[in-house]
Amino acid sequence: MKLESRDLLLYAITDRSWLGEKTLPQVVEEAILGGASFIQLREKNLSYQDFLRAAIEVKVVTDKYKIPFVINDNVDIAAESGADGVHIGQSDEGIKSAREKLGKDKIIGLSACTVEEAVIAEKAGADYLGVGTIFNTLTKSDERTVSKEELKKICDTVKIPVVAIGGISTDNSLELKGTGIEGISVISAIFAKNDIKNAARELFLLSQQIV
Repeated sequence: MKLESRDLLLYAITDRSWLGEKTLPQVVEEAILGGASFIQLREKNLSYQDFLRAAIEVKVVTDKYKIPFVINDNVDIAAESGADGVHIGQSDEGIKSAREKLGKDKIIGLSACTVEEAVIAEKAGADYLGVGTIFNTLTKSDERTVSKEELKKICDTVKIPVVAIGGISTDNSLELKGTGIEGISVISAIFAKNDIKNAARELFLLSQQIV
């Protein structure tokens, strides 16, 4: 799948912490119907087989709506599930190895916190960058924080699209206007809400004002 910048407008990352009685495919579909334009499956505690099963189930939904779908951290799950790509962190398997396993047509995103990391990622062949944590968040408490000034420097430096991540909500998202990002990436701002579809809709409309 060829990645278009508009695909990154509302980048939703799953978290089964708030599933309740719903299934993962159900909440993903609600998010897409609200406006989520990109889905990342993030599973930190599942076995390989359960992770793979979840990836295959979610892919059915993202394929239905032709929404890009990537796997967080695990290149092998991305390859085996047929996902559109993978998002990896600085300490995960490298871009070169991921590209060799997935092929040139798959999407590879990388987390970055500095201009230096962003430039290295672009040169290595990343298709997009996830930059953060921008605002404080409990979801990714181990992440380094990135100022809005650094975020703008990264956007001004690299040619590949950048999404901002970390603590972004309806209350603070418009603070990112003018930074040069191509979209916002959220977890709890969508999946922790009772009305996931409406939460995604509100964020989608805000993201349109930001980029």
